[in-house]
Amino acid sequence: MKKLSLVVFVFYSSFLTAQVSIKDSSIYTPLLGISYGYQLSGGDLVDRFGNNSSIQLNLDFKSKAYIMIGLNCSYIFGNSVKENLFTNISTPEGYIINRDGSIADVRLWERGFTASVTLGRLFHFKKPNPNSGIIFNVGFGFLQHKIRIETIGNDVPQLSKEYKKGYDRLTNGFLLSENLGYMYLSNNRLANFYIGLECMQGFTQNRRSYNFDTMEKDTKKRLDILYGAKLMWILPLYKKPPQEYYTH
Repeated sequence: MKKLSLVVFVFYSSFLTAQVSIKDSSIYTPLLGISYGYQLSGGDLVDRFGNNSSIQLNLDFKSKAYIMIGLNCSYIFGNSVKENLFTNISTPEGYIINRDGSIADVRLWERGFTASVTLGRLFHFKKPNPNSGIIFNVGFGFLQHKIRIETIGNDVPQLSKEYKKGYDRLTNGFLLSENLGYMYLSNNRLANFYIGLECMQGFTQNRRSYNFDTMEKDTKKRLDILYGAKLMWILPLYKKPPQEYYTH
């Protein structure tokens, strides 16, 4: 019995000694984050949309060796649409007439999303701990955007659900992204955040078979660029709250 107690004590002491705290050592941990970003358009996208916002959900995995692997998706939204879509169904003054012969209330919005996998590295600082510092990563994935057409009252036959597809410029393709920012993981778990810069390049193409206003299929290869800043709140998914361990 004494031998068994000694074995248990040695094992337990070794276990405690092996434990590390976020304050003193680099740890492995999943990181769940939600962010808001403000983006400017560039490339071919600047002719279609103005600036926009995005909400992003991230799941990153930080290794003890400071490697960062992540999965993320974002929802893109904005209210600045530059393209003149309805030249073939509007009056010379630019108005669209509804079913009752009145001027229709038609509103346009930018909508889109991204989904990607990221790979990067944390360049850590000594303070507040080795798990905070500068992060650089690159991402590979998918970008899609379109013009959301909203007819108030749904009384515009020429912009019914099916006809909208001939104007919405649904576009998607391969996405490449780069991120540079600072991640802070507090020693007490109360404040964890990321702030940084992001640039995305979409190698895209219109996916509709026919544009009603131009009366042709759009086969142009596009380079759609989005760049801006984002602020992320992070929830570290530790197995247990990090703490100091002491042995005697």
